[in-house]
Amino acid sequence: MTQRLPSSLTPLDTALAALLRGVDPVAPVEVPLADAIGCIAAGAPLPAAYPSRDIAAADGWALSANDLVGASAYSPLPLTKVPSWVEAGDAMPAGCDCVLDADAVEVAGPLAQVLAEGVPGQGVRRAGSDIVERTPAGAEGCPIGATDLLLARVAGLEKIGVRRPRLHIVNVPGATATMHLIAGIACATGLNAETRQARARDAASIADVLDASSCDLLLSIGGSGVGRQDAAITALAQRGEVMAHGLALQPGRTAAVGRLGRVPVVALPGSPDSALAAWLALVLPLVDRLSARRPRLKVSLPLARKIASSVGIAEIALLAEEHRAWLPLAVGEWPFQAIAGADAWLLIPASHEGFAAGTPVDAHLMRE
Repeated sequence: MTQRLPSSLTPLDTALAALLRGVDPVAPVEVPLADAIGCIAAGAPLPAAYPSRDIAAADGWALSANDLVGASAYSPLPLTKVPSWVEAGDAMPAGCDCVLDADAVEVAGPLAQVLAEGVPGQGVRRAGSDIVERTPAGAEGCPIGATDLLLARVAGLEKIGVRRPRLHIVNVPGATATMHLIAGIACATGLNAETRQARARDAASIADVLDASSCDLLLSIGGSGVGRQDAAITALAQRGEVMAHGLALQPGRTAAVGRLGRVPVVALPGSPDSALAAWLALVLPLVDRLSARRPRLKVSLPLARKIASSVGIAEIALLAEEHRAWLPLAVGEWPFQAIAGADAWLLIPASHEGFAAGTPVDAHLMRE
């Protein structure tokens, strides 16, 4: 049976509201540090301050600054014993509060003299100066980056708390390149993504792998149009609910939204540009809701050129930053080279005709 688009397209806002209805953030889980990059931090505090005691910040001689007053190359200060030598990272010896460079102390056998003064804290990392006790390993609601993992590793953690929605991707034959695109973006977004392959393009084969029993979000890729071999929406209707098929979104008009039980489903078109547009407009807001993510970054710059858009349909423009302005690369229809060269994207509401050159616009970054 050939699936058909409705005579009128569903507004993007309506489809997104239906998709988000009843969706709550997933529970935090602990994952190994190696798997945490890009995941959304759940705000778990680190257990202790670091360093736990004063340590040397540089290689040198550990001394007490109060004992060095007046020492200089012209007036060396003799010591009763050779001071302790410390390497960077060593615990400071008791009674010592500064580290002097190697050439600031002259040693001749059992005798030593100091050629420079010191100040308390010189060459020393104070206890708790790097990580304050109860500091979160990553700001809650924000993606975990390499510096967050540095704190966790220094604190001795092996796992970290995150919100990591489980994503299942169903690949319909003929959309493999698009599947790899979306799967790569999903992994970079911190999702726990698993890909399943439909045996064929017919509704029964696709329905066989539309299983939402162990995921928080389900995507199908390909077969969402009205071609004779397109059957993804028919398969979704057989297994669950189709809430909207045919969206007032360009690219991405043949995308659909639905549910399998309580799990939200987005049927992405097989074309890379349409699938990416639907990902940006529909899937990202859903992922952000599931992961309790803070609002994404937007960058406001003036437009280098006018953007024209059709009233009645939301369009996504791809932008590149050039001379502190947003240069439109593509609107509505996206050449693949424009996708590769885009720094940001801009959703033009269905009520707008576009934006004049020089108008400041708030664009979402393609890569944060």
